[in-house]
Amino acid sequence: MRNSKTLLLFGFFLASQILQAQDFTIARQLFTAHEKFKAKEINDMRFMHKDIQPLLETAAYHKDFSKKKLGESIEGRDIHLLSYGEGATSVLLWSQMHGDEPTATMALMDIFNFLTSSDDFDPLRRILKRNLNIHFIPMLNPDGAQRFMRHNANYVDLNRDALRLQNPESRILKAARDSLDAKWGFNLHDQNRYYAAGITENTASISFLAPAYNYDKDINEVRGNAMKLIVGMNRLLQKYLPGHVGRYNDAFEPRAFGDNIQKWGTSTILVESGGLKNDPEKQHLRKLHFVLLLSSLLDIAEQKYEEYPMEEYEEIPYNDSNSFHDFILRKAQVERNGKTYTLDLAWRSFEIDREGTGEFWRSATIMDVGDLSILHGYEEFDGATYSIEPAKVYPKVLSLKKIKKLDWKKDLVDQGYLAVRLKKSNRFWRFSESPIRIIHEKAKMQTEIRRGGNPAFFLKRGGVRKYFLTNGKLWDLEQTETISKAWKRSSGS
Repeated sequence: MRNSKTLLLFGFFLASQILQAQDFTIARQLFTAHEKFKAKEINDMRFMHKDIQPLLETAAYHKDFSKKKLGESIEGRDIHLLSYGEGATSVLLWSQMHGDEPTATMALMDIFNFLTSSDDFDPLRRILKRNLNIHFIPMLNPDGAQRFMRHNANYVDLNRDALRLQNPESRILKAARDSLDAKWGFNLHDQNRYYAAGITENTASISFLAPAYNYDKDINEVRGNAMKLIVGMNRLLQKYLPGHVGRYNDAFEPRAFGDNIQKWGTSTILVESGGLKNDPEKQHLRKLHFVLLLSSLLDIAEQKYEEYPMEEYEEIPYNDSNSFHDFILRKAQVERNGKTYTLDLAWRSFEIDREGTGEFWRSATIMDVGDLSILHGYEEFDGATYSIEPAKVYPKVLSLKKIKKLDWKKDLVDQGYLAVRLKKSNRFWRFSESPIRIIHEKAKMQTEIRRGGNPAFFLKRGGVRKYFLTNGKLWDLEQTETISKAWKRSSGS
């Protein structure tokens, strides 16, 4: 009986908090409870259409959900609409219009688990169900997701097909918006990890936009409501990502869906998931999307967005593109033609997809050289007191079995080698995380420090090798256990 009273009291407390102005109590509770609702079947960004189908089926089985096939992608993959609620206000959320932008799709799977559960959050569920009619299109571009690429199977950016509607996925989204007469729309994307939130050292981890609907960037009630809601969303995120929220430039793009859906009468919010240090698979950002989207739906259900001052929207800093790199070596002492130059070197790491497999390998590239003092790195190192020693490639071409027997320190690093050629195998791509490069038997060792290069070298101080850098990653030679584990893991030793 005591437990029942406790739960009843908590339910009354939760209901009272929901009715109050934005105080973030519900958001904090959702943040704490997220793990309970997280779809454990998806733990990284490279999932495919087939991976989410069982999750959609499970949600659709619940009495409060319905599922409808809207059509098929170019390659024949089903695109579904899941619906929840019986209220008068229609809300449409669509994710993964770009196939390599999956953060919100992960969050939607968690939201489905939340909405089909029953616990102390039932007062929140009842408000959403009573006041809203919520519609989800998870993974609008399944063919792109299959290849983990931006475009669809026609190699078209669907977000530039709102006028001609040449692709089935575009027609599906347009027809869904029109048939639902959605009052609200959430256009859910990912942006690259190299944006800064304004002129700061902070990544733009989540960015917003209330898209313009004409070249004059006029603000009518439809767009104004989107701006107000974004103010509330930003206030919430500042509790979890202070200084890491950005805003896109609102230049009108006549071919884009967000701009047109705003023009067609749906208050549209663009949400972009960016980069966050130590969150490579965006699992923390997934959690924040879960909290953010449910909290925003509550704001709509209770019309709390009307309380947020529109002028605060303009205070969100613009995204500063290309401000970040994965690694910056500051004040590197680069020798060329007998002279030494002090240069900053910036690397970015790219994922090279093995189409249709869900597998990839990483390849780093020097993207910029020179005075990079206004740019930032996820990782940085001051190389001012170090000299650079170009690395060598091991003289013999070896089988993987023989490579495994090499001692990374005694046989390789101590001899100045940072690469080994792999004999008669195209599996070299599997070893991109290795501290010692395992490369194709015909590959040449890159040593020149230049834009577009990926050199391997040592950093020496007082004539002693202290660090080495391979594939855009710095390794500390005093951290022998870390290097040993990485070598064994990557080489299969």
